[in-house]
Amino acid sequence: MPDPSEYAELAASLERIRSRITEAASTSRRDANAVTLVAVSKTHPAAAVQAALAAGQKVFGENRVQEAECKFTGLRDTNPGLRLHLIGPLQTNKVRDAVRLFDAIHSVDRPKLAAALADEMRRQDKRPACFVEVNIGHEPQKSGIAPHDLDAFLVSCKEQYGLPVSGLMCVPPAQAGAAPYFRQLADLARRCRVSCLSMGMSGDFEAAIQAGATHVRVGSSIFGSREILA
Repeated sequence: MPDPSEYAELAASLERIRSRITEAASTSRRDANAVTLVAVSKTHPAAAVQAALAAGQKVFGENRVQEAECKFTGLRDTNPGLRLHLIGPLQTNKVRDAVRLFDAIHSVDRPKLAAALADEMRRQDKRPACFVEVNIGHEPQKSGIAPHDLDAFLVSCKEQYGLPVSGLMCVPPAQAGAAPYFRQLADLARRCRVSCLSMGMSGDFEAAIQAGATHVRVGSSIFGSREILA
């Protein structure tokens, strides 16, 4: 069990984030229940996740398949309501474990990965929700589908591979205001007729909610910035 003194602030941090989500949704005339808080627990130990679970958090995000497997296998056995989202890049050699472990994958970003996921979902008879990652800022160092290629990629994901695509994901350029990029992703989602938007992190999730985010990925504002490896 987590040390109560070490994680005493975590429940309060979660409550502050939930209140800010509610306020941002209210300002935008949206239902706060339509926004899923994905608590990003990467680099923090299972004890921190346990503390968050005790505070009522059920949805968690991890960047790496191997770390998630080590951290969450036991926790899922004792917390049947726990939901796990992969929010980091996925290599094709990790697809089997990713499909087995995760309830949602936010980083579908290339045809080879889409094909591998489709094959593995058929093998396991398990279909985690898929988000297509969009390189919304056209940044060469980042992964993701270019906006002008999105329509064709979505068609292939759905029709050729049969993937359960539920939404889009983006990470805006770090040195620019995020809000215009969030609005652009929301416009793309409407045009492509997908309902979910994974966008917004600790520093900008309120702007993401105002633009229509359905999933916000918040880590340091909940768990703190200090990296504690599991």
